[in-house]
Amino acid sequence: MANVAVVGTQWGDEGKGKVVDLYAKSADVIARFQGGNNAGHTLVVKGEQTVLHLIPSGILHDNKICVIGNGVVVNPKVLLEEIDSLKNRGLLPPNTKLYVSERAHVIMPYHWKLDVARESHGLGKKIGTTGRGIGPAYEDKIARVGIRMCDLLDDHIFRDKVIRNVQEKNFYLTRLFQEDPLDAEAIYNEYKTYAERLRPYVTDTSMVINDQIKRGKRILFEGAQGCHLDIDHGTFPYVTSSNTVSGNASCGTGVGPSAVGEVIGICKAYTTRVGEGPFVTELTCAIGDSIRDVGHEYGATTGRKRRCGWLDIVLVRQSLRLSGITGIALTKLDVLTGLEKVKICVGYRTPQEEFTESVPANHRLLEQCEPVYEEMEGWKENIGKARRIEDLPRNTRLYIERLEKLAGAKLVLVSVGAGRDETIIIRNPFGD
Repeated sequence: MANVAVVGTQWGDEGKGKVVDLYAKSADVIARFQGGNNAGHTLVVKGEQTVLHLIPSGILHDNKICVIGNGVVVNPKVLLEEIDSLKNRGLLPPNTKLYVSERAHVIMPYHWKLDVARESHGLGKKIGTTGRGIGPAYEDKIARVGIRMCDLLDDHIFRDKVIRNVQEKNFYLTRLFQEDPLDAEAIYNEYKTYAERLRPYVTDTSMVINDQIKRGKRILFEGAQGCHLDIDHGTFPYVTSSNTVSGNASCGTGVGPSAVGEVIGICKAYTTRVGEGPFVTELTCAIGDSIRDVGHEYGATTGRKRRCGWLDIVLVRQSLRLSGITGIALTKLDVLTGLEKVKICVGYRTPQEEFTESVPANHRLLEQCEPVYEEMEGWKENIGKARRIEDLPRNTRLYIERLEKLAGAKLVLVSVGAGRDETIIIRNPFGD
């Protein structure tokens, strides 16, 4: 019985929320393994939209276990607001359990304040972060001064760490950025109220997941962002602050790597990017604007306009290699409907006029690369009601067949609309 990891193959925003929601029906446990509330997973069920930032996308299903793993950085205020919102809307199923790892690190007010200060004061190159404090929280984790959920629940440890950390962060905020200092006592008092409300959810989630594996239950590992925002393998420095590749599904939840059987890579039928950084296939023209408008390409977390461009198969192939992807879930294919021609980038032309099929690590070189395209005929037929590949127009089928051949992997799913039911299921990785 295979457990499944879901990861993005581009720069995030590929539609992972919908796919995780679909696969959650076949899973017993849905575990988020990295990132924080800089992610926004959008679900549309029965015409109603729900955006989740921390809680796993399987939360809308009953009789599930949803886990926020140790690899996630948690803003307690945001998490509680998300729980309250789901409860108030009647979307928190009665028999579904939510757990938060006692080892997950906590995002503190000084984290997001430092995050915003670095971007706004222009000290160094602008990265285009969400300003949610994700990077600084991971910095404290690596520096071994971070506050974990188990620390938040221990009054003695928590008070001591808050006082020491605020003293250090205030030095940076006041001396380097000329910002007002933070009040350690106020932070302590605010976060203690969060601690008491979150106490029932906090546990050793590694034990929870491994116990379910021993019982033969199915685990769905949910990633955030996309492969090319990975801190090691992405377009550094324009990346997120965690490992987004599938290998982190193991480390970020506390299970062995052998627990992950299948890896599904989510690939949008075109490419988008939020924030700064190189983007070889970016369209700064009417076609790019049309894709943005039709695809509603605005950040679920920030509301920022997403930069749009043609599908870049170079990025996708690299993601397949890095994450060991066993199948591709193609999303937002319907957005390309109505375009006279569609293009796929099959390689890059470097400034030295060399053809390459790899993504250069040097971001300055990547910025200078030009796309090498294959052009195909578009389609005008509405594909929203297609439920089999055979229901798609001929040109649409040719497009996805070419995508499969260029990527070197088979599709397991094609999304033809935002709704849960607007999907062509080719193969369920859980074997159903």
